[in-house]
Amino acid sequence: MLQLDHLTVCYGEIRAVREVSIEVARGETVALIGANGAGKSSVLNTVAGLLKPAGGRVMLHGEPIGGLPSHAMVSRGLVLVPEGRAVLGSMSVHDNLLLGACRRRDARTTVRSDIARCFELFPRLRERRGQLADSLSGGEQQMLALARALMAKPSIMLLDEPSMGLSPLLVKEVFKIIRRIGAEGMTLLLVEQNSKLALSVASRAYVMDRGSVASSGSSAELLRDGSVARTYLGGEAAHP
Repeated sequence: MLQLDHLTVCYGEIRAVREVSIEVARGETVALIGANGAGKSSVLNTVAGLLKPAGGRVMLHGEPIGGLPSHAMVSRGLVLVPEGRAVLGSMSVHDNLLLGACRRRDARTTVRSDIARCFELFPRLRERRGQLADSLSGGEQQMLALARALMAKPSIMLLDEPSMGLSPLLVKEVFKIIRRIGAEGMTLLLVEQNSKLALSVASRAYVMDRGSVASSGSSAELLRDGSVARTYLGGEAAHP
């Protein structure tokens, strides 16, 4: 579904991403892991249309999309749940969800049905549907960001650091929902600082180091890789 071929991203003279090549198949959950500053978020922001690639190709469903603006990506079925959540704090939970559907052209009844589905996935949001997004806790705002992305009816979701700033209990709750979304067939590309957590939900992962892909493989393989475990997982490799 998604293919990056030698993607390069620059900030002025600085190359933040260096010829990164990755693939994400339909219905797959793939993680990008690595240290802070490795270029993971820059990859997502470029795929989502917030940054323009300096080189290489970005392909979605076999069509080139590199350099298109973010609203064009949404129209093609690709949405980003950004780092920091970026909910609209002066709008209610319900209106944030409606905003997620703003580029859809289907019937209002379908949109209402999808909001009801989001409230099924996120019962806390149902309880707070009339509250301003600014009044929500960090975990509730992360749930709202996920639900708002689902309202766009995407074929692929990019998740940037969904555990950031959350308590361990809320991290567990949010990732339970991410697992459920993936199990129901959504294609996911996940950037997550907590590498063990990322590998627990992803079938495959790419390890980024200083802007490049240093290693890749199935999550099970990477968990058994001693160098990956010591550098990114905080310990020794896991053994069967």
